Amino acid sequence: MVDIVLESTIKCPNCGHQKTEAMPTDSCQYFYECESCRSLLKPKQGDCCVFCSYGTVPCPPIQQGSGCCAPGQ
Repeated sequence: MVDIVLESTIKCPNCGHQKTEAMPTDSCQYFYECESCRSLLKPKQGDCCVFCSYGTVPCPPIQQGSGCCAPGQ
């Protein structure tokens, strides 16, 4: 069994602001608003959520190897 990390530090690609956030274990987080510059972040193409695109740790479903809830998966 793999130990699942439930927190990830998101770094805004626009202003560089970083914040550690708790990740949902049963869903993807598709949008994230930077509290510094108010940019609305969305996953990069090919990623299922903002944690996979901008976080230090991928989301729990990806860590488990079960894929995520993005369309087509």
